[in-house]
Amino acid sequence: MSGLRHLALVASLALAALPLRAAAEEVSVFAAASLTGALDAVAAAWAAGSGHRAVISYGGSSTLARQIQQGAPADIFISASAEWMEALEASGDVQPDTRREVLGNRLVLIAHGDAAPVTLDESLDLAGMLGEGRLAMALVDAVPAGVYGRAALTSLGLWDSVAPQVAQADNVRAALAFVAQGEAPLGIVYATDAAAEPAVSVIGTFPETSHPPITYPAAITAEATSPVAAEFLDYLGSEPARALWEAAGFSVPG
Repeated sequence: MSGLRHLALVASLALAALPLRAAAEEVSVFAAASLTGALDAVAAAWAAGSGHRAVISYGGSSTLARQIQQGAPADIFISASAEWMEALEASGDVQPDTRREVLGNRLVLIAHGDAAPVTLDESLDLAGMLGEGRLAMALVDAVPAGVYGRAALTSLGLWDSVAPQVAQADNVRAALAFVAQGEAPLGIVYATDAAAEPAVSVIGTFPETSHPPITYPAAITAEATSPVAAEFLDYLGSEPARALWEAAGFSVPG
């Protein structure tokens, strides 16, 4: 056998002995806007280790849930509230046995630039702090951050005095942007949103008893087609992912 043929044979045998790596796959993820940044980092870490890719669409949980109900091609839904996940369970648009609670968060009052901290209780003159300005919030009847915010203000007896001055945004990141850009002096967002935006300051954290628990359930959709959907869902609760979630300010169950 010639030297070239022998070398080719050795090379082919060596390649045959290597473990086969699965072809790269994609998983489509619909995720709450407040996960922007942190979920990108988690998806990048998963991609680096698996060779697969997560394609993520961010938005208000209510909007994403309705899109899934209307047939949008998502493999995984990650909501910022149990309510919208339960709506998809009721309509048969997610696989209930795949549902898990992935994360937790806190609700905060933010101000544009630097501002003095306040105590968020029944004595706070929030309307006086706003003056002629607006209070930026996500949609208070649909988007989880807005729903939580309205519940907290109602619990503290502050809602009626500020309701006329609320500027509602399609999602919590849009509400954050209103304050960051100085279009509203104050806003209500998640703690993780505030941590990601240097143009705002946290001036108070709402008592956890003032609103329902902030949780992020995730599940595989009923029409999921990606063969790696379960793998990505599992990765969300892995130790490498936990480190990234906690670095972004989220709490992780367990």
